[in-house]
Amino acid sequence: MKKRIYLDNSASTPVDARVLKAMMPYFAKKYGNASSVHFFGQEAQSAVDIARKKTADFLNCDTSEIFFAGSATEANNLAIIGVVRKFINEKREGKPHIVISKIEHESVFQTVKYLSEIGELEYSLLPVSKDGIVLIDKLTELLRGNTVLVSVIHANNEIGTIQPIKEISLLIRKFNKEIGKNILFHTDAVQSAGFLNCDVEALGVDMLTLSGHKIYGPKGVGTLFVKSGSNIEPFVLGSGQESGLRSGTENVPAIVGIGVALDLVKKERKNIGKITALRDKLISEILSEIPNSKITGSLEKRLPHHISISFTGVKREELVIAMDLKGVAISAGAACHSKALKASYILDALGLSEKEKESNIRITLGRKTTNEDIKYTLKILKETVKKLRQ
Repeated sequence: MKKRIYLDNSASTPVDARVLKAMMPYFAKKYGNASSVHFFGQEAQSAVDIARKKTADFLNCDTSEIFFAGSATEANNLAIIGVVRKFINEKREGKPHIVISKIEHESVFQTVKYLSEIGELEYSLLPVSKDGIVLIDKLTELLRGNTVLVSVIHANNEIGTIQPIKEISLLIRKFNKEIGKNILFHTDAVQSAGFLNCDVEALGVDMLTLSGHKIYGPKGVGTLFVKSGSNIEPFVLGSGQESGLRSGTENVPAIVGIGVALDLVKKERKNIGKITALRDKLISEILSEIPNSKITGSLEKRLPHHISISFTGVKREELVIAMDLKGVAISAGAACHSKALKASYILDALGLSEKEKESNIRITLGRKTTNEDIKYTLKILKETVKKLRQ
């Protein structure tokens, strides 16, 4: 049997055995609808309540501020569309204005772009440095009297850079105080939740998005934190679940799963140092042993498990396929659009050359990654890059 090494943990992670064990009863034995008043329904509702409490504890907020959705993409949509609909329903003058960074996840970028195209909002793009860090001093220039929302990703999925969320929140609060407005601040913490502090009080955010399958939980569940008083409107309408903000029968097994996964994140943080050391070893050996290789994004302000790197003279899709044939799974950037092999607007934002963009790949380590995995990956990577260049 061919050796298989999975180094695409930013795309998805395996469900932790402890998470799966907690979820299993809610598929068949405890199958009630959480909206039902009888025993079976209340059994399911209790499980949802416990998961909500676990999520609130993880984010240091109140349970009333936690809302479950079908994915992080939906949660990001809810944050943006919810704010815009609130503005429209209040019949305020003009159009709402939103600021997002140039390296937001597509679920933020495409939503804002679409709403702009149909005339429901105006938006501005916050530029980033060549290392992929947002230029905070440019934010003040972009804020307006009709700005209702700023959304900056906590850590980018494609290049792994960590953004100065706390500093941005302080700037927005200062601006709000000076002009007497209430611009909300949202961050997509899908990639950062497994590694960084997501305490919403410490970060100073009004809304924050999480995903189950990026933290060894199930696919098909996302969470949106909405700070009390940050009123937004729903866009999925129906029977009024999730306090009326997101209708639809709760996916109880998945909600249980994300709650347990978040609990385990806190316990697993003791292993972050080990993952970081393996990542640094791989980066160091790639740069020293493979000519014309270059790290993309900040080397210091980077997620502990994340490597974004280019190999001049190699097509990234060819490299990914060749590595997979040798048993090593890496990616050609963000999983959301890698199948389409679209040009990356994230890499465009960093000002990379065409050669750098076409050869850029992503390697992301996981909890189970070993030193032997790193050694084998380096060996195969060296051989493959050399062969493709020839």
